[in-house]
Amino acid sequence: MQQQILGFEPQLRAYAMSLSRSADKSDDLVQETMLRAISKIETFRPGTNLGAWLTTILRNCYLSDLRRRRNEVEDADGCYSESLRAAPEQEAVLEYKEFWTALREIPFDQREALLLVGAAGLSYEDTAMLCRTTTGTIKSRINRARQRLAALLAIENAAEIGVDSRIRAVMAADQSFVSARRFF
Repeated sequence: MQQQILGFEPQLRAYAMSLSRSADKSDDLVQETMLRAISKIETFRPGTNLGAWLTTILRNCYLSDLRRRRNEVEDADGCYSESLRAAPEQEAVLEYKEFWTALREIPFDQREALLLVGAAGLSYEDTAMLCRTTTGTIKSRINRARQRLAALLAIENAAEIGVDSRIRAVMAADQSFVSARRFF
């Protein structure tokens, strides 16, 4: 079972990166998730989705860390900008930076829903279970996130926000998103 858990590292890293926007923080989140999962393996119900279980643990680790660090001051320039990797093409680099800048302006619950469905490829139902809410709420959050992103990125039609060139630029720049998509 430990080997199966370790096999989910790429998609956990992708999700951690989308939450923390920092390579170091995402590494810490994945490590903490793996440790918790292995130490609490008896709570996993065989026959259920191991990837969803691990993603839930990671999300809970992230939220716990966020609560602990609530009083810390974030880097004014954005700590994530230092860890950006170059995308294959210059245009993709610009879209990547523009997308992440806009994405950071979206409330956490909306950003999380959009990334889980749009980038990680989870279904609305799996995302709702993971976020402990209803499918309708997830659809609403994604719709609001798309509308906010459309406004921030000067896109006339919010329906154009989805797995488009901007999200593909993110995926191309961070290959762990591509790996994650296969497992969710």
